Amino acid sequence: MGMLDGKVAIVTGATSGIGARTAELFAEEGATVVLAGRRADVGHDLATRIGQSASFVQTDVAEADQVRSLIEGTAARFGRLDVLFNNAGTGIPHRSIVDLDIVEYDALMALLVRSVAVGMKYAAPIMIRQRSGSIINTGSVAAFRAGAGSQTYCAAKAAVVHFSKVVAAELGEYGVRVNSLSPGAIVTGIFGKGIGIDPNVADAQTDLLTARFAKSQPIPRAGMPDDIARGALYLASDASSFVNGIDLLIDGGMITGNRFSQATAGRGEIQKVLRDDAAAR
Repeated sequence: MGMLDGKVAIVTGATSGIGARTAELFAEEGATVVLAGRRADVGHDLATRIGQSASFVQTDVAEADQVRSLIEGTAARFGRLDVLFNNAGTGIPHRSIVDLDIVEYDALMALLVRSVAVGMKYAAPIMIRQRSGSIINTGSVAAFRAGAGSQTYCAAKAAVVHFSKVVAAELGEYGVRVNSLSPGAIVTGIFGKGIGIDPNVADAQTDLLTARFAKSQPIPRAGMPDDIARGALYLASDASSFVNGIDLLIDGGMITGNRFSQATAGRGEIQKVLRDDAAAR
């Protein structure tokens, strides 16, 4: 028996990385899954590989009408909507606030924040009528740490995390849960896409990140899409039926600070300098 048997789920940003693995896992656990993304060829191929329980709907989540069609069409087709995973996203290069590109800023906010708001707007009436449902929004450690992404990305993810809590306080009264989850350094193509690399190429570059990301947090390995997918599975399932309004950090301890060994080495260097200086006086 799967954790999501009988449930209908939508996963946005499902053509690669976290979204793709989550769609696969949801289907493995018994859900009927609608994959949403912009790359139709990749999306249809993935849905075919997953099997009969999956289908793909080409969707640009920055376009409100397309999000509405995705959500209302899914509910009409399957008679219900149990899970909405607002996961679509990308990044942009780091640059000074002095060099902020307003057009780029507006586009990223539309993709990362407005799409989440629109998704919740159109899922809420369906789930309220059902008196059940789980909405999951992808945040980031960048919501809590300056420098973990571009300034705009950090601000957008902070908005997503808090927006989730605000809507959770409203929809919880109807038995509808809203939570966010915040990945740390996860090996996906988003980093290449954020600097303008073709999405298909960026998705193939993930091996280049694995060794680097292994050093990003106390747990000495890189975070993988499956780590986030399993957190999403928990929040989507009835196992989390009393969990509402939280942000689930899945970061290997990144947010806690430096590794103990690194901190110890740093303190050792300072102590050596002080001792050497004291001996020379």
